Amino acid sequence: MDLDDKQDPMLKAAIEASLREESGNPGPSSPSQPPKEVVDLTCDSDDQSDVKEVFPKSNSVVDSDSDDEVEQGKHDDEAELRRAIAMSLQDLQSDAEPVEPILRTSNSPPQGLLGLNRKQMEQERLARIQKRKARESVSPPGQPRAKLYKTQPVTTGTSSVSVSLSKPSSSPPSSSDSAATVRPTARPALQWPQGIVKKTHVANTIRGDNEITIEEVIQRGDLELGVFSSFLWDMEWFFTKCDTWRTRFLLIMHAKEQEMRDTMVNDTKDMKNLRLCFPPMDGQISTMHSKLMILFHPEYVRIAVPTANMTMTDWGENRLMENTVFLIDLPKKSNDFDCPKTFFYEELAHFLKASTVNENIIAKLEGFDFSETARYAFVHTIGGSSGSTNETWRRTGYCGLGRAVKQLGLRTTSPINIDYVASSIGSLNNEFLRAIYLACKGDDGLADYTIRYSKSASHSTNPDQVMMKAGEEWQDRFLVYFPSDDTVHSAHDVPEDTGGTVCFQSKWWRGAKFPKQVLRDCISKKSVLMHNKLLYVWPSEPIALPNNRECKGWAYVGSANISESAWGRLVKDRQTNKAKLNCRNWECGVLVPVETPVRQNSQGLNWKSEYRHLPAEVFEDTIPIPMMVPAPPANRGEQAVVFHG
Repeated sequence: MDLDDKQDPMLKAAIEASLREESGNPGPSSPSQPPKEVVDLTCDSDDQSDVKEVFPKSNSVVDSDSDDEVEQGKHDDEAELRRAIAMSLQDLQSDAEPVEPILRTSNSPPQGLLGLNRKQMEQERLARIQKRKARESVSPPGQPRAKLYKTQPVTTGTSSVSVSLSKPSSSPPSSSDSAATVRPTARPALQWPQGIVKKTHVANTIRGDNEITIEEVIQRGDLELGVFSSFLWDMEWFFTKCDTWRTRFLLIMHAKEQEMRDTMVNDTKDMKNLRLCFPPMDGQISTMHSKLMILFHPEYVRIAVPTANMTMTDWGENRLMENTVFLIDLPKKSNDFDCPKTFFYEELAHFLKASTVNENIIAKLEGFDFSETARYAFVHTIGGSSGSTNETWRRTGYCGLGRAVKQLGLRTTSPINIDYVASSIGSLNNEFLRAIYLACKGDDGLADYTIRYSKSASHSTNPDQVMMKAGEEWQDRFLVYFPSDDTVHSAHDVPEDTGGTVCFQSKWWRGAKFPKQVLRDCISKKSVLMHNKLLYVWPSEPIALPNNRECKGWAYVGSANISESAWGRLVKDRQTNKAKLNCRNWECGVLVPVETPVRQNSQGLNWKSEYRHLPAEVFEDTIPIPMMVPAPPANRGEQAVVFHG
């Protein structure tokens, strides 16, 4: 639309509508609207003439549009309306759990229906167009615009971008593989068929090779269906990152009370290509905290597991915070061979089903080749009590973590070392840290359970006896990273604006059983705050693997902080007298092993020594290490110096 065209009927109608609202005069009645179509979010075709309803109407919600691209200017009027509705949805979310408040303040003027001030929005839209035109007119020839990274070609060899559809790779990627040198692009491209871990880029800082932006994760260009899970949402910002005219959305969201769910659904019921999903939150469940993206493109699906919420702050755009994300791109199945279902696939599908994601979307995953996920493990925490009768507790929480470690062949009886980077800390005690330590050694929870409930555990002769005795090792081999008050204040002039999602209640610190000696000051290499949830594990000696390979360490990347709420607690059911797992959160993450060929007579680390500090040379080519190591103790003196958000 020409900026000087004052006869735009949609513009005039919008301004007149706002003036009528301000004066209290009703406008002319609107013509009747045709019935809304219900869009099948699992359908591959853009032709919606024959779509059928696959979700209950109570789950139907709205789409919103981005004014981020010039070529979509013709849709700006409708886009602003959808953005306003999305903002209204976000306002409803602000009443949810205050564990991680959205870092945003605003002084909004009185607005119309669903928070819409149409006159002001039209003025802002025209100003944006004028600003874009001005920027284009002053850019000299050959100088790229600020957003041209969205169309940059992949600057790497083709071997890491193209993937064989007939035979999966027989060995995992190593530090020498070209995947680490692939430059992320916002253009749709199957870039990491064997998986990668990236740090989120912090705006206005020097960008490293291992960093990525939200645009480069989503790759909006041909995204057909996006499944997004997050605890916190900045709806207006989120929709600027997506093409809402092309893409269908399923948003997995936190809402504890049914009244809140009903209100959110009702206020967005007219949106056609966006649905909400609310995992069960009954009983003891307090928080839907998982972070997950499943991005369906025409020829591949990208699975991304970030530590970040869906907010501008978490993705580094206001230079306050950094996070980490695991990504893997899986091609469509070839008809030439049958792809076996991997442990990763089975647990992802199990988690989605428990979250009440529509079965058609879960079935859609079966059309993609998960062979390359065999080297990883998807781990999760499913909120609620996992049964004492069918032993489903083995599959989730810290019990599922131990099961995943064993599945990857990483179970060990030798001592291990753990560094846990957290953005929130619960009421820690020795028993809980011991349970996590044993899970990282491959215990499915029973060894720790036996230690707590059996008086004769120390004299047991069962096969887990060595594992139970190993529970005594953790105190010298477990560190937790969390920022001190000084670190938070140094990250920003107004620490309250940066520390809102970094949470640690003072009463936990003051508790008599809190193990203060494990805390280390989490200092970012970029001098910002972190919202990372990272678990680094390295054994006292390498773990032997098949095919003459070995593992010198592995890491967890996901949503789970170090708390009983996030990982659960295995207890004895009073009715059945059997074990059951109680979990208060929904969480998910990925285990990423560092595998290398066995090198005879190597002069590297002396792995049989007491190597306590995190060995950066083991992890840094596979899993970024965002914090300074070694780090100073957080308990420097009697006065607590940790930050209590």
